[in-house]
Amino acid sequence: MAEILSVAIFEPLEGQEDAALVTLRELIAALAAKRYSSDTLQRNAKEPRHYLLLRTWLSEDARRSAHEDPEIQKFWARLGHEIRIITIYEVLEDVA
Repeated sequence: MAEILSVAIFEPLEGQEDAALVTLRELIAALAAKRYSSDTLQRNAKEPRHYLLLRTWLSEDARRSAHEDPEIQKFWARLGHEIRIITIYEVLEDVA
């Protein structure tokens, strides 16, 4: 089973930064507890409203299961009211 690296770049909606960070921390914990992924959340130093979520899916099956998991879907639904996605890179490949 090959791991899959994904990157999401987003910014919190006006007045939603604290709520978004709470939701993201809960989502990251739930994904890890269910062994779907390991995640790292970073903030862009030059554009502090932009966040980068680096997610390593443990496998394609784990990614698919997470997308079908009602508990995980609830977090993504909440985030839909708290952040604006700038871009998502679903699958990144090593080139070196």
